Amino acid sequence: MRALFALAVIALSVYITATIPVRLGLDLRGGTQIVLETRSTPTTKADREATDRALEVLRGRVDALGVAEPTLVRSGSNRIIVELPGVQDPKKAADVLGRTAQLTFHPVVGVADGTEDPATSKPEASKDPKEPKEPGASKEPGASKELVLPDESGQKLRLQDSAMTGKDVKGAQARFEQETGAGWTVTVDFDKAGRAAWAKLTSEAACRQVGDPARRVAIVLDDRVISSPQVAPSVACGTGIADGSTQITGSFDDAQARELALLINGGALPVPVETVEQHTIGPTLGASAIEATAWAAMIGTALTILFIITVYRLTGFLAAVALLCYGVISYAALAVLGATLTLPGLAGFVLAIGMAVDANVLVFERAREEYAGMHRPSPRSALTAGFRNAFSAIADSNITTLIAAGLLFFLSTGPVRGFAVTLAIGVVASMISALVITRVLAEFAVDRTWVRRRHLLTGLATTGRVRDLLVRRNPDLMRHPRRWLAASAVLLVLAASGVAARGLNFGLEFTGGRLIEYTTATPVNPDRARTALADAGFPGALVQSSNDNGLTVRTEDLTDAEATKVTGTISELGGKTEKIRDELIGPSLGEELRRNALIALGVALGAQLLYLAARFRWLFGTAAVAALAHDVVILVGVFAWLGKPIDGVFLASLLTVIGYSVNDSVVLFDRIRELLGRDRKTPLEQITNKGILQTLPRTINTGMGAVLILISLTLFGGDSLTDFALALLIGLVVGTYSSVFTASPLAIELHRHQRGGRRRGSGGGAGGGEPARRSAPARV
Repeated sequence: MRALFALAVIALSVYITATIPVRLGLDLRGGTQIVLETRSTPTTKADREATDRALEVLRGRVDALGVAEPTLVRSGSNRIIVELPGVQDPKKAADVLGRTAQLTFHPVVGVADGTEDPATSKPEASKDPKEPKEPGASKEPGASKELVLPDESGQKLRLQDSAMTGKDVKGAQARFEQETGAGWTVTVDFDKAGRAAWAKLTSEAACRQVGDPARRVAIVLDDRVISSPQVAPSVACGTGIADGSTQITGSFDDAQARELALLINGGALPVPVETVEQHTIGPTLGASAIEATAWAAMIGTALTILFIITVYRLTGFLAAVALLCYGVISYAALAVLGATLTLPGLAGFVLAIGMAVDANVLVFERAREEYAGMHRPSPRSALTAGFRNAFSAIADSNITTLIAAGLLFFLSTGPVRGFAVTLAIGVVASMISALVITRVLAEFAVDRTWVRRRHLLTGLATTGRVRDLLVRRNPDLMRHPRRWLAASAVLLVLAASGVAARGLNFGLEFTGGRLIEYTTATPVNPDRARTALADAGFPGALVQSSNDNGLTVRTEDLTDAEATKVTGTISELGGKTEKIRDELIGPSLGEELRRNALIALGVALGAQLLYLAARFRWLFGTAAVAALAHDVVILVGVFAWLGKPIDGVFLASLLTVIGYSVNDSVVLFDRIRELLGRDRKTPLEQITNKGILQTLPRTINTGMGAVLILISLTLFGGDSLTDFALALLIGLVVGTYSSVFTASPLAIELHRHQRGGRRRGSGGGAGGGEPARRSAPARV
């Protein structure tokens, strides 16, 4: 049954991989992502219902842009995330999406300067993203309730109050009238209430002479007259256009007609919207990121496979085959779930390869122990015992990683959520790979006659160099647990001093502002660019160089016009300039992301504490979570000393470190729990030391698999992944140290304190040195 299940999973995964492509995120294929936030008005609350109505209006606008495969989703109760693949002009996208004005129809009183207006007009589309607040509208002196706005040709018109709004419009469509010779026209249909209002408006305008400005009707969007057609001579005075449909004609071309239809059809949003986040990634940056990550994946995977084959021989080779199957299963899961593969997600996919090695190493190391302890050992019986006894540790360690992935998904946004999805899929796929596929292959192989005759070929008949060394020397690592805690305290002080001395370099997500990355024809000195930008009116701009011709400019919040000015300044210095990345984070969103980051850390530590406490009692759960907090502080401190950015990707790596480093503690505590079940008389420090020595080979071999992957990502993953991989690499090293030399000594000290408190409570003496040096038996 196990073999049939493995075969079915592999066959289905191969079929899905061959037939269903994975959807790439904007950071890999290029495009623009805009996060809009709806705002309440005195008359309308920006609640979930209003945001859903706004979403449908925006969907119509995006469809009119002709963008392939756009994505619009509501996030929370008042945010809308818009992804526009291939759109490299964020100003154009923001103009169309951010236009929040109420569409209105106004009777024309006349021209403001008293001159005659042409009898015909040339309607022209308008794109203005501002909220309706009528800053450009002015009241004509002596006129009550009149607006003065320029028409399409620039001539100022005097307009009465609106007679209709966009709510009365049923739909608008651009058409080409070939039979009548009218060319491109825009047909506007009104609902029942709008039909009567339009008939009244046009019946009054029709009473004016042909050519009189008052015979026109002005269609206004955000204080811009987008069209001011004149009522046709065929329309009778007092009758108007009563059939609920009207046709606007003029010197339209294709684009102008479609744009005017778009403005009329989707111009009115129920509530204003504001851009709080914006990301634009050039296609060249996405392509280079894919290539760099692919190279890192191939190199890291090859090194990992070479390592496990060297250590575990035949079973290591079979685990390598299972790793390849893991890759196919993970890819197929991404495809069938419709998940979007982002750059951090791609890194998570690569990282999960190293994590997939963990379960195989746990089984093989346990099988080696079982083989060495058997009276008449055989590879098959050792392998069966290894899978049985390692299952608990595998399940616990993967559950803690899934907790971290779940928190990442629910408490983060954007590409980081993609990382959480691929990480969770990788964890599940790694368990299938190790517990099903590897087992089927390994059990089949060790049952072959030529393998049974050559036990050393399996890789299970030897305990390994690391274990042999530990057995010979038998070091007492927990003889002085307080010394290890003192060393950890020194590391914490050094990390905290980095934060105090150099501060934290918060990324754009947490501070707000705008970051634009360029490639220039000729290299530009950052100091020279900084001086030029200061002269152009941007004295606070931070300029950094990247690669040979790369330049990154980070400033406070900029308008699109100011961003264009920055681009022009850089172009003057570096010649032909290409903008490959443009990110905008509003200050309110930055503050919210900082708050969510702290919440995510707190919830992550709390969730791990609850799970570990349920599995291993409060004593070891508290020690493990304290070690995790130790890892967090040290990682933040190292990044402070290095001046690296603290951003959303760093938060992803930090939460991953929490889930990943707790695996070592889980494996160690699982072994201690097992040893205590056999021996309840031996002091806890001796049991802990024995557990460390037994699990240390697994810790080293598992760490090597992940380290090879992370080193490959750091060296070959490109600029976009360097900091991400570096944070994980540091966290892996610190986490491995803390699980052995922080969590374990702390558990011993907590147990001594607990036992000492019980003695004092019962009247026994707990003072003196010796009782504190040897603890009583414990249970976990």
